Amino acid sequence: MKAFIRHITYHLPELKLTNAELCKQFPEITEEEIYKRTGVKVRRIALNENDRSKDKSGSDLAYECTLKFFQEHKVNPETIDFLLFCTVGLDYKIPATASILQHRLGLPKQIGAIDIPMGCTGFVNGLSLSKGLVETGQATNVLLLTAEVPSYVIHPNDLELKMLFGDAAAATLIQGKKNSKAQIGSFVFGSDGSGANHMRVKASGVREPISETWLNEYKSALGMKYGLMEMNGKEIFIFALKVVPAMIDRLLKKEGLVKDEIDLFILHQANGFLLETLRKKMGIPEHKFFVYIEAVGNTVSASIPIALTEAMRMGRVKKGNKILLAGFGVGFAWGGTIITI
Repeated sequence: MKAFIRHITYHLPELKLTNAELCKQFPEITEEEIYKRTGVKVRRIALNENDRSKDKSGSDLAYECTLKFFQEHKVNPETIDFLLFCTVGLDYKIPATASILQHRLGLPKQIGAIDIPMGCTGFVNGLSLSKGLVETGQATNVLLLTAEVPSYVIHPNDLELKMLFGDAAAATLIQGKKNSKAQIGSFVFGSDGSGANHMRVKASGVREPISETWLNEYKSALGMKYGLMEMNGKEIFIFALKVVPAMIDRLLKKEGLVKDEIDLFILHQANGFLLETLRKKMGIPEHKFFVYIEAVGNTVSASIPIALTEAMRMGRVKKGNKILLAGFGVGFAWGGTIITI
């Protein structure tokens, strides 16, 4: 039995944050400068500054995305026998948000439901778990949901983060088939917790809970009751340039392939400038390197399935192609795999 990706659907919240709107708030920067630094022109936002009753949580986006997925691909919810929900914006510490989504979506009760709060490498980790479940016979149809709402933990006056991140969700179905040419290959992973403080959400857990002092300090800042994201962009840039090329070389060696045998490279859509720097450093031709960040921003764990969907829609992916997927970022963590369409 070989696991493969059967279908993908993604979903975006309605609200948009354009570079023009950012420039109104931050007149010290131009639209062109924002695009040059990030590769982003528009990002979708789930947090509604004008009417907080219309806010969408990560699970809300995942729910809406899954309904769209079932309709778009004519998938019967009764056939799902395992649910993985990847997000860093869980509804609660307990119960698992995956369990809540199982009930909300009307999925069978005889299924597994697990949360994966892994951020930028979450989709790759989810594929790895899905492959294991399918190829060991523990599941037949694994629904992997990735949904992120970074807007909830970005300070309204933080230009660096506001111009980069967007909210989004994606639903991916992983199935198995004997003697299938389509497959999810082997994986490589990495983790370096010494870089954890270079990207984190403060006041969001047991070690550093939200206090009354915190709430008073940020009472005028939308969303800060959920924590505050901090990012050391320089350190993340250095980290990515160091680990991503080495990870890809290790993955190719493990699969017995060379770069020329890969039809398309789709990396976590972290930052347009960073992606172009990585492409040049690795010597990958432009036609084999797919970027889709301009219209959505960095959507964390949803970025790879969104980019893969768009690559298919644009005809950049054909049957039999080998696609290298690589996630990297918060943790520090990284991971990659090669899928065959």
